[in-house]
Amino acid sequence: MKRDSLFRLVVSILCFAAVFIVGCKNKDSKETIAETKRPNIVFILADDLGLHDLSVTGSEYYETPNIDKIAKEGTVFTQGYAASRVCSPSRASIMLGKFTARHGVTDWIGAAAGKDWRAQGHNDKVLPAAYNHALRPDDTTLAEALKAGGYTTFFAGKWHLGDEPSTPENNGFDYNKGGWDVGSPKGGYFSPWDNPKLPNEEVGENLSMRLAKETNKFIEVNKNKPFFAMLSFYAVHGPIQTSEEKWSKYRDKSEKQGFASSGYTMERVLPIRTQQDNPVYAGLIEQMDLAVGIVLKKLKELGLEENTIVVFTSDNGGVASGDAFSTTNLPERGGKGYQWEGGIREPYFIKVPYLRNAPKHIDTPVTGADFYPTLLDFADLNQMPDQTQDGVSLKPLFEKGKLNDRALFWHYPHYGNQGGEPSSIIRKGDYKLIHYYEDDRNELYNLKNDAGEQHDIAKQETERSEVMAKELMSYLKSVNANFPSKDPKFDEDLANKQHQDREEELMPRLENERLEMFSKTYQPNKDWWNSKVTKD
Repeated sequence: MKRDSLFRLVVSILCFAAVFIVGCKNKDSKETIAETKRPNIVFILADDLGLHDLSVTGSEYYETPNIDKIAKEGTVFTQGYAASRVCSPSRASIMLGKFTARHGVTDWIGAAAGKDWRAQGHNDKVLPAAYNHALRPDDTTLAEALKAGGYTTFFAGKWHLGDEPSTPENNGFDYNKGGWDVGSPKGGYFSPWDNPKLPNEEVGENLSMRLAKETNKFIEVNKNKPFFAMLSFYAVHGPIQTSEEKWSKYRDKSEKQGFASSGYTMERVLPIRTQQDNPVYAGLIEQMDLAVGIVLKKLKELGLEENTIVVFTSDNGGVASGDAFSTTNLPERGGKGYQWEGGIREPYFIKVPYLRNAPKHIDTPVTGADFYPTLLDFADLNQMPDQTQDGVSLKPLFEKGKLNDRALFWHYPHYGNQGGEPSSIIRKGDYKLIHYYEDDRNELYNLKNDAGEQHDIAKQETERSEVMAKELMSYLKSVNANFPSKDPKFDEDLANKQHQDREEELMPRLENERLEMFSKTYQPNKDWWNSKVTKD
C-alpha cells in the first residue's frame, strides 16, 4: 500500500472512531447537549404568589400540577427568597443582580414617599424614603447580557419597572407583549383589558392564557436558536378574578374540607388571613397553572425540553393582609409587604434538564439577585461581576459544591399597603435581624429553631444583635441607601383609634366577605368579570 493511501486510511479510521465516541457520549451523557448549543431559558415569574400557594409546597387547597412538575423535575431551593417584600424592587433585582438598596428601586413604583405620603392621609411615625422610579440606564440588565451573548429575548406580562424610557424594549428585550409601567392587570383578567402593549383579540379571553400563547408563538419562531423568554404573569395580583366554573369547584372543595369558623386574626397593624379557602383566588391560581402547562407542553412538542432551563419563582409573599386579603403564608409569619418570612420567602425552582444527578433540594439561602449570574453561568457567558455585585452564581450548588458564606440584605424604608413596617433585614447563617426605623429597635430570630418568627431573642443575644446590626448599617451606608425621616405631625391618639377601628370594624367585615364567597348564590357581577364568554 502506498504511503499516502495508508495515511488516508488511518485518518479515516481515526475520524470514524471520533464520531463513534462523540455519538456514544451524546447517548450516555445529557450534559453534552449544552456543550453543542447554549441552553434556552424560560423564566416564569408569578406576581404575589406565596410560598405555600402551590400543591408541591404544601397547599391542600390550591391545585398546581404544571408548576409542581417544574419542581419535581428540577431543583427546589428550600430557602429561596425574593429580593423584596413588594414587586418592583424584587423585579429590579432579578433584572440587575443587585440587592434593592444598591439599585435604589426600594418600593413599588408609584408609591408615595416623603411628605406626599402624609398628603395622602396617612398617619405614621416616619415619612417613607425617596426611591428610584425606573431602572438606571447605566445598568446592564439580564436581558441585555444574554442578548449580547447571542440570545433572542422576549418579555410577556407585568413589567412595572418604569415608564418610557425604562421599558422592556429599552432594556434588552427584542419583543414585548404586555409589559408597561402599570403593575396590576388594568381592566381585569378577562378581555377586554386596558393594556397598550397587548391588544384585545377575543372578548372573554383569559389574560394568563394569552400571555402563555404569546410566549409559545415566540418559542415556535425562534426554536432553532438560543432564546430567553420571560413570562411574567400579572397573576395572582389583585383584583382577584376567576370564572364561575372554577369558583364553584373550589367553593365545593372548601365545603368538603370544612368551613373554618374564622379566617382572620389581628397582626400588629392589620387583620391577616389564616386560612387557604378563598375560592376566587384558588381559581386564579389554577388558571395561571394551566397557562404554565401549555408552555411546558410546547417545549416538549418542539423537542426543546432537554435543552431549556426553566425557572419558576414569585416576586414577593402571598397577600395575607391588605389588597384582596387572598391567602395565608402560615406557618411563615406575615405576607406581602411584611418584614417576616411570609413576605419574602418564595417558591424558587430551577430545572436544568441536561444536568446529570442535579440535586432535588438545596437548603442554602438564596435570593432573586442570584438568578442573573446563575443563568449567565449556565449559558457559559461572562457573569459580569461589576454588574451583579450582590448576586452570585448558584451553579456550584448543582455540582455538589458550596457557596462562600455571605450575608443577605433587604431594605424597605417604606410602609406598604399590607401592614408591614419600614425596616431593613440581614440574614446570616440561621439568624435574621430586622431593624425598625420607627423606633430604631432590633428583632433577632433563629430561623432554624423558630421559622415562624415568634420568639425575638435580641435581648438574649445582645452581642450577636449588635454585630449583625452594625454589618447591616455598614452595607446600607456603603451603597448610599436612602432612609425614612420622622414625621413631626404624627398623631399617636389618632393612630390608636385607627388600630381599634381595624380590629373592631375591618376584621368583622372581612369575615363576612369571606363567608359570602361560600354562598351557593355568590355572584360578583353579571358576567363573572367578563369570563362568561371565554373559551379557555
